[in-house]
Amino acid sequence: MANSDERRFEVLRAIVADYVSNQEPVGSKAIVDRHNLGVSSATVRNDMAALEEDGYITQPHTSAGRIPTDKGYRLFVDKLSEIKPLTVAERRAITNFLDGAIDLDDVLRRSVRLLAQLTRQVAVVQYPTMSNATLRHIEVVPLTPARLMLVVITDSGRVDQRTIDLGDVLTDENVGRIREVLNSTLAGRRLTDAAVRVAELPEQAPGELRDALTRVCTVLVEHLVDHPEERLVLGGTANLTRNVADFPGSLRQVLEALEEQVVVLKLLAAARNPGAITVRIGGENEDEQMRSTSVVSIGYGKDDMLLGGMGIVGPTRMDYPGTIAAVRAVANYVGQILAGG
Repeated sequence: MANSDERRFEVLRAIVADYVSNQEPVGSKAIVDRHNLGVSSATVRNDMAALEEDGYITQPHTSAGRIPTDKGYRLFVDKLSEIKPLTVAERRAITNFLDGAIDLDDVLRRSVRLLAQLTRQVAVVQYPTMSNATLRHIEVVPLTPARLMLVVITDSGRVDQRTIDLGDVLTDENVGRIREVLNSTLAGRRLTDAAVRVAELPEQAPGELRDALTRVCTVLVEHLVDHPEERLVLGGTANLTRNVADFPGSLRQVLEALEEQVVVLKLLAAARNPGAITVRIGGENEDEQMRSTSVVSIGYGKDDMLLGGMGIVGPTRMDYPGTIAAVRAVANYVGQILAGG
C-alpha cells in the first residue's frame, strides 16, 4: 500500500507541476508523456480517480484534465523534501541589491522589490518590532539655540529623528549634558524598559536642565511607545493582475484586503521564529477575502530574536519550492544586514 501511496503522490506532484507551469487542467496522457513514472495511462487514471475521491484534485469542467485543490497543494507542500536552491546568479543578485542599502528603510524597500521580482507575486515586509529592539545610542543635535533634533538609533538598524522646540535657549554645554544623561541612563536597554526609565529622568535632573529635559523626554516617550511594527512595506501588487483567472471573482477583494494593514499583519502573524517558513493555502487563511490566495511567510531576525516578518501573497497556483527558497534567502540576508554583517 505504501508503494501505491507513493505513486499517487508522484501523480499529484506531476499535476501540481504541470498546472503551475501551464495553467491548464492535466490529463493522464500528459502525465505519462511528460513525467517518467514508469506506469501506464490506465494506472495513472486509477491513481487520479483515487486522488479525486480523497479531495486532492478536482475536475474544473467536463474535460479529462484535473487541477489540484487546496488540500492537494497542502499535501504537496508538506511533503517537500527539498527546496529548489537559488541559482548562483539569483544569490549574487540578492547580495548586490541589498548591499547597496543605506539605512533600514532602504533595506526594507529593496527587500520588497527583490522578493516581488524573484517570485513575481506581491511581497510584504514588516518593520522591526520595537518591543524586541535595544536602544543603541541617542544623539542630541542643536539646530538653533532653542531647537534640538533627537536621533534615536536601535540595534535593529532603525534610525528615527524627532525635532524638539525648547521654548528657551540652551547652551552647547547643557546640550552635551542632556546627551550624556540620556545615553548613560538608556543606552543598552530594551525599548520597553527605556520607556519606563525615561519618564523618571526630569525629576532627577538639575534645576537648570529640568524644563528642557522634560520636553526632550516627552517626545522620547512618545517615540518609544510607538508601534512601528505596524508599519509595512508592500510591493508587486500589479503581479496579481497578470493572471486574473487565478482569482475568479475575487481579485478586487484580494486587492482591497492588501490595502488594509491589519489584514496583512495577520498574514505575517504566524512568522514567530527567524527562519521558520509558514505556508497558508487558500481556505487556511482566516480572512475571507484572502481565501483564493496562498501566503508564504517567514520571520527575520538575529540569532533567535525575531525582529519582524516578511512574505509573499499570490495565487494558490504558485511555484511553492521556488517561492519558499526566495523568501528564505531574502529573510536570511536581511537578518544578517541588521545584525551588522
